[in-house]
Amino acid sequence: MDNILLEMKGITKLFPGVRALDNVNLSVKEGEIHAIVGENGAGKSTLMNVLSGIYPYGTYEGDIFYDNRECRFRMIKDSEKLGIVIIHQELALVPYLTIGENIFLGNERQNLGFIDWNMTYHKADELLKKVGLKESSRTLIKDISVGKQQLVEIAKALGKNVRLLILDEPTASLNDVDSRKLLDLILELKSTGITSIIISHKLEEISYVADRITILRDGSTIETLDKSADDITEPRIVRGMVGREMVDRFPQHESNPAEEALRIENWSVRHPLYSERMVVKNASLNVRKGEIVGIAGLMGSGRTELAMSIFGQAYGTLISGDLYKFGKRTDVSSISKAIREGIAYVTEDRKGDGLVLPETVAKNITLAKPEKIQAGIFVDKDLESRYAGEYCKKLTIKTPSIHQFVGNLSGGNQQKVLVSKWMFTDADILIMDEPTRGIDVGAKFEIYCIMRDLAAEGKAVIMISSDLQEILGMCDRIYVMYEGRIIGELKRKDASQEVIMSMILSASKGA
Repeated sequence: MDNILLEMKGITKLFPGVRALDNVNLSVKEGEIHAIVGENGAGKSTLMNVLSGIYPYGTYEGDIFYDNRECRFRMIKDSEKLGIVIIHQELALVPYLTIGENIFLGNERQNLGFIDWNMTYHKADELLKKVGLKESSRTLIKDISVGKQQLVEIAKALGKNVRLLILDEPTASLNDVDSRKLLDLILELKSTGITSIIISHKLEEISYVADRITILRDGSTIETLDKSADDITEPRIVRGMVGREMVDRFPQHESNPAEEALRIENWSVRHPLYSERMVVKNASLNVRKGEIVGIAGLMGSGRTELAMSIFGQAYGTLISGDLYKFGKRTDVSSISKAIREGIAYVTEDRKGDGLVLPETVAKNITLAKPEKIQAGIFVDKDLESRYAGEYCKKLTIKTPSIHQFVGNLSGGNQQKVLVSKWMFTDADILIMDEPTRGIDVGAKFEIYCIMRDLAAEGKAVIMISSDLQEILGMCDRIYVMYEGRIIGELKRKDASQEVIMSMILSASKGA
């Protein structure tokens, strides 16, 4: 256990206008689970991209030693030859290929120069057993859940004879049950001699699996904690990450709800491809000005589908029911109509649906309501810059410039750009779907403060989250969904994780 498998010394990595890594040091022992934590933008993923060869030798300063040998990886295949395999937060699987094809993609099983499909699927089935998946390797990736896709990625790594497994936010898109299964698998792999590096913002998961924890802040190594010798409580880790004590996880919020801003009645939505399948069933809810209302439920309960269908019918078909804004029946049958009516939807997928990553911060912020910055048929660049600068200041968006590409920002700052985009539309009602997914504890608090301030300004906020503590800490009222139905409504004082889960359990028994 005391044998050092990996050492990274003095790693420095520069991007235009940004020092992403500044003399970072990392030491990983053979057979351990080593966690790397830090705020968004601290340099965690950048460090792992250096290690795996995604950022090749020559694009950074410093040295990498693996198994007592200096390594100068020019590409990712160089690191994979030594058993270093990285699994990114955005899974690298092809939806319309089978599990077996994905496992050996780029690592094909061959016989006399041709792909041996019998061997491919036989070996893939063996690897699936190792990670606890019962699916056939001939199943298409698109037909299995995200949690199972994560296990396929690990099976793919095992097929490359992995010795050092790097997992970047492996549970970001998973529910609690699937997250625990994945963490238990990492512990099981440890017992077989596989070393793991895990990056996660979920500190309770880090405490569960990690032997040692390295904390990065602003691109520099702060310290490494050892579970066997150091205090690794969440407050201790957070202090190292953000450089200060965080007394409260959620900001103080006084509820002063005013008139009803939004109400839906008997809202039903059918699947966009399979119209016989009802995904939202006769849902009714309301939210008032100055109020934060939560929607809780398991993944697949219909929360996102409900939200997107309200937002200009962005999801679904054969949508029925009534929507009222300030007591008046309102037409939101298209996204443009929803925006004009003052409804905004902050998507859970900021990179896929929310932002244009190759565009600037300024363009992204003003994207949803371009008429505010138009001078005739042209864009008033000065006005665009002024608005973008105001929102960067108001939401403390860390960027070298409003002309920086959004794709170069950290996850937390991307999320604040996304929220700015919808605040710019002057929306009365903001639907925020998993607003803190994949961002660190410090950035989460900042997003919570933005939500609190929006409510204090008289906005109506609907919050969807898979984190029940987040729902309980932020919301004045909570609706609970199960299989497309709203099965209950709770006031803040009456809500707890146990009450919400018991409602879901009761609904499942009665289904």
